[in-house]
Amino acid sequence: MEPNAPTTLDGLPLARRCPLDPPEELTRERERRPISPMTYPDGHQGWLVTGNAAARALLADQRFSVRAELQHAPIPIEVPASMRERSVPPGLFTRMDDPEHARYRRQLTGQFTVRRIKAMEPMIERIADDLLDAMERDTLDRNFADLVADFALPLPSLVICELLGVADADRAGFNDDSKLLLALNTPSERRMQAWGSLSGLLARLVRDKRETPRDDLLSGLIAEGDLTDEELVTIGTVLLVAGHETTANQIGLGVYALLQNPEQLARLKADESIAAQAVEEMLRYLSIIHIGPTRTATEDVELAGQLIRKGQSVTVSVPVANRDPQRFGDAERMDLTRSATGHLAFGHGVHQCLGQQLARSELRIAFTTLFRRFPSLRLAVPADEVPMRSDMGIYGVHELPVTWDR
Repeated sequence: MEPNAPTTLDGLPLARRCPLDPPEELTRERERRPISPMTYPDGHQGWLVTGNAAARALLADQRFSVRAELQHAPIPIEVPASMRERSVPPGLFTRMDDPEHARYRRQLTGQFTVRRIKAMEPMIERIADDLLDAMERDTLDRNFADLVADFALPLPSLVICELLGVADADRAGFNDDSKLLLALNTPSERRMQAWGSLSGLLARLVRDKRETPRDDLLSGLIAEGDLTDEELVTIGTVLLVAGHETTANQIGLGVYALLQNPEQLARLKADESIAAQAVEEMLRYLSIIHIGPTRTATEDVELAGQLIRKGQSVTVSVPVANRDPQRFGDAERMDLTRSATGHLAFGHGVHQCLGQQLARSELRIAFTTLFRRFPSLRLAVPADEVPMRSDMGIYGVHELPVTWDR
């Protein structure tokens, strides 16, 4: 077969030979062409984008829809018939096109201002310090810790709960439910239960904020006056899940990657002024969003020289697009001093992640605080024994056993 002969992928490959690298099959596809035909698990004939420029063009083009009823999943996943058939709940702006999406986006953007995020940083630093205090105190008798359970997960979880005003007593439950929503093998009935549980939590929270407004995001949205309780519940549920799982896994996988690249870690320890730049590079290099995003053409569109027919779904492989050598020199190497402008870790276009500035602050504070506090931090098990989250919608590590010199 000729090197550039058309091939059709059978679904989205997820198997990795190296846990820090994208699936080799996808890298080979990018080397052949920026967009490849792909058969989705339900038999739909669509496309996979692996080139950075093609991915950016797709995500910026509003002729491609995010509406759930038009999408085809690139991996086998059980979706309840009730979820496939019903309309998108009010407030689920991540599954809406403009102008509906823009209406919600405008109100939410006002709650994620640079000024507000900057004002939150002392609180984030305090939470990080408290978690590391507890991690050190609770491991005196065993000299190792699970960095995911003790630091990476609770840090963004506590921050998003503070932002939304979630009470302490409700925080453990929402962590469990969000994990069920993101697991690829969660039965559809259990997935619906988890969503219902989170929605119930947010419904109570919205009622409380209407009665007693406070200085938090939900109270701010309520003060604007034109969102219903149902819309607020859905928005809050989306932010709760998205606002902690992504950042938590970026922290866990980022620490794992730094410990596998000691020369890069040494640079960060020696000069914390590169921390913001280092975060951008880790976002590019690690790309925890490993399944999608997916869009569907609402009319015939040409993309990277390929005609996409109306109704065809197109999935972006973010990990491979973020390693595209046409965008990033020496793209397969993590370089914390690189300018990683143009990475797609937060998406692109009108649906780019709303909370990206908060995530950047959390990541920068997490990495610098952790290695300043424990400069001798290292893995407590061989690297190949660390369990990876290949079975989850967000990539990362399930656990990260670490130790340090006391």
